[in-house]
Amino acid sequence: MAQPHTPTPADLQKNVTETQSSGERGRTALAVGVVEKIAGMAAREVAGIHALGSGFSRTFGAMRDRVPGGKSSVGRGIKAEVGEKQTAVDIALVVEYGVVIPRLAAEVRANIIEAVERMTGLEVVEVNIAVNDVHLPDEPDEEEEEEPSSSGRRPRVQ
Repeated sequence: MAQPHTPTPADLQKNVTETQSSGERGRTALAVGVVEKIAGMAAREVAGIHALGSGFSRTFGAMRDRVPGGKSSVGRGIKAEVGEKQTAVDIALVVEYGVVIPRLAAEVRANIIEAVERMTGLEVVEVNIAVNDVHLPDEPDEEEEEEPSSSGRRPRVQ
């Protein structure tokens, strides 16, 4: 009876190379939402971003988030085009007052490219960033603003 062959590290490397050179045994398709969520999470990791999305998308998203059973959209403010081997990402941002916008944009771009390429295997051909607003320290967040009570008066104590 022959003993089973235990592969050596060289055998394992050879098998990996052969598998890659002979092509995949199937196709992997990524939904646009997958890339948008990854890009959204990567962008939020960078300090200096107040929110993602334009004013309209943030307002509409805040209303959608309040619907019972609704889910918060991590990909809000992100649009992606996904091909078989490449992807492109467009992102809209609101930045905090005082940040150096070109430096912030470079950090966001690098973080998105690294995360999307690492997680999906797609080549990121471009990340376009639109800075739509600057959040001032004394401005209230749109999500934090209270809606008027049923009597039509705003609460006196917050």
